[in-house]
Amino acid sequence: MTRAQSEPQTAVFVVDDDASVRESLKSLFRMVGHDAEAFASAPEFLRSKLPDVASCLVLDIRLPGISGLDFQAELAKAQRQIPIVFMTGHGDIPMTVKAMKAGAVEFLTKPFRDQDMLDAVSTALERDRARRERDQADAALATAFGSLREREREVMEHVTAGLMNKQIAARMGLAEITVKLHRGNVMRKMNARSVADLVKMSQILGIRRAKP
Repeated sequence: MTRAQSEPQTAVFVVDDDASVRESLKSLFRMVGHDAEAFASAPEFLRSKLPDVASCLVLDIRLPGISGLDFQAELAKAQRQIPIVFMTGHGDIPMTVKAMKAGAVEFLTKPFRDQDMLDAVSTALERDRARRERDQADAALATAFGSLREREREVMEHVTAGLMNKQIAARMGLAEITVKLHRGNVMRKMNARSVADLVKMSQILGIRRAKP
C-alpha cells in the first residue's frame, strides 16, 4: 500500500471546550478511518492549517468566547463552506431550528449514541464531497471556456441561443464553413456532446446568450 492510499481521505474537526469529549470523539472518528483533529475553541480551529479533503465540523453550541451558532454565522459570512454537526448538552427547539435553517447537517443532544454521531458525520462528509466535486467540475468548465478564442465565444453565444449555422454566418459576417469550424472547435474544447450540453454549460458559467 502506498503512502497516498494509506492516508485518510476524510477529516472530521471537533470543537469543544471539554477535553474528555474532544478525545472521545477524536478516537471514535479515527477508529472508523477518518482523520480527526480536536480544538478547544473556534479561534484555535481557525488558526489551524486544514487538509484539503472532504471534511466536516463537529461543533459544540456553548463555547468560550464566540458561541457555536455565532461561529456558524461567521463561517458562512467568510464563505468557508464546511458542513456542521452541532452537539449540545443544553439544546432547545429554537436553537435547533436556527442551526438547521442556517444549514447544519444535524443537531445532537448530549449524551448521544456513537452511531448517531457517526451517521451524522457520514452525511456531512458526503455533502462536502459532493460540493467539492461540483466545484472541481465548475473550475474545469471555466478553464475550458477560457481556452476559447473571441470568435469561438461569439459563436457559442449564438449556438446556445438556438441559431443555425447559416443564421450565425449572416450575423457575424462569416462564411458558413467558417462558422462550422468555429462551432466544431467550441464543442471539442468545451467537451460538449450536444447543443443541450452546451446550453447547460453556458447557464452554469453565467454566459450571456445572444438574442435569437
